[in-house]
Amino acid sequence: MIPAHGGRLINRIASGEQREELLAAAKSAPTLTLNAREISDFEMIATGAMSPLEGFMSSADLDSVVKNCRLANGVVWPLPVTLSSKGGSYEVGSTIALNNENGDLLGILNLEEAYEYDKDTEAQGALGTTDDAHPGKQYLNKLTGGYLAGPICLLNMPTYDFANDRRLTPRETRILFKTKGWKTIVAFQTRNPIHRAHEYLTKCALEIVDGLLIHPLVGETKGDDIPAKVRMDCYTTLLDNYYPSDRAALAVYPQAMRYAGPREAIFHALLRQNYGCTHFIVGRDHAGVGDYYGTYDAQEIFGTFGQGEIAITPLMFEHSFWDKVAGAMASGKTAAATKPEDKIFLSGTKVREMLVNGERPPVEFTRPEVADILINAMATKTTV
Repeated sequence: MIPAHGGRLINRIASGEQREELLAAAKSAPTLTLNAREISDFEMIATGAMSPLEGFMSSADLDSVVKNCRLANGVVWPLPVTLSSKGGSYEVGSTIALNNENGDLLGILNLEEAYEYDKDTEAQGALGTTDDAHPGKQYLNKLTGGYLAGPICLLNMPTYDFANDRRLTPRETRILFKTKGWKTIVAFQTRNPIHRAHEYLTKCALEIVDGLLIHPLVGETKGDDIPAKVRMDCYTTLLDNYYPSDRAALAVYPQAMRYAGPREAIFHALLRQNYGCTHFIVGRDHAGVGDYYGTYDAQEIFGTFGQGEIAITPLMFEHSFWDKVAGAMASGKTAAATKPEDKIFLSGTKVREMLVNGERPPVEFTRPEVADILINAMATKTTV
């Protein structure tokens, strides 16, 4: 099976006597409340999804990531994974109890460094822009205080109100793949319902590997994205009706979106390698937002690294559309249609408008069962 990024699958989940000792220590420790992104990052560090990270980034690692797309030790790593102090003062060498917004204990941080870092420098390096309209820059602007760095230990897994049976850790997905006899696995990243173009890409990929992991991001996203609970209903319905049951699986990816375009494509790929996937689908404008990134920047960035530095294999796909001549999905490489009017590109914005108005998107865009779920969700204003 493919090794974890950096060579070793990290495990920062405390158990047994260690957990009991840390629970006792946390009772008298200073506390820090994590925001939604930090909770996602905390969980994914602990489970090994962010291997080789064992905690929140030091100043040396952050600076190297921002400027060189690598950790300080030279290992490829594209995006910051940081913990804000929220303006609090903490003593280096101390243990900090990390809580969620309800005050529930998640785990501890062994504080090794407290530092400041320029937000514009971070944004320019990680996001490619300092524009305050970019959602990633908006996140940085909301942070108060500096950053705290050090290894973490998870004591209590974050709890969620949906899809808990689909929350598989990297160790669990690796066991799943082994049980199914899959040696090559392609992961599909999505923060949207799967439409016909996505279905086309995943089935093309499935022709060359043993199994497909639909791995939707269910952490924090923009306010106008379709809620994760609704999307999960769409994924389940689609898999039940339109995919081979023995060659496709669904598990959630509890990560928060950075909307960092090319760098986030690398990020998503490396983390899927930690889950045991050997291939990763990279389509048009992966992890993009607005007009900040070029259409295929997220594909081209993979070619900037040396051989073997990224072990997972990216599968590059062009923009897909409904080919009216062939009566099927196609791309520029496979289309029979040559005239623009014979190619149906339906934007996500247009589809949202149709759904809000109770209109069914055409079959060229989505399966009818999925359309029903989305229309009902819009009608009932589902927000979970």
